[in-house]
Amino acid sequence: MRGYIYLTISILIEAFAASMLKVSEGFSLLLPTIASLSGYLVAFIFLSITMRTIALSKAYATWAGAGTALTVLIGITFFQESTSLLKLAGVAVIIIGLFILNTSKGNEKATSTAA
Repeated sequence: MRGYIYLTISILIEAFAASMLKVSEGFSLLLPTIASLSGYLVAFIFLSITMRTIALSKAYATWAGAGTALTVLIGITFFQESTSLLKLAGVAVIIIGLFILNTSKGNEKATSTAA
């Protein structure tokens, strides 16, 4: 359960970092650039902690998919990006895919190999 808390934090921070990437205007504005780079660093730290208890395939796919879906919704809501039925269907497909991936039976624990 703790792994999913870290994963959720990582997803939220990654979506924030992506938003700041947009606001930074190509890294031309200092504060949004620092916020974006710092956000990605923190998001990756939390993602790496997540992978201690959640398998790579589930952790990364969930992080990427949920982050993508959330970023699309942020773009539509805060940056007035266009929306269409097809775009919303794409987000729905991502969410359905994540549900299937995370409810499928399989190895729940992350495994690591020692050298």
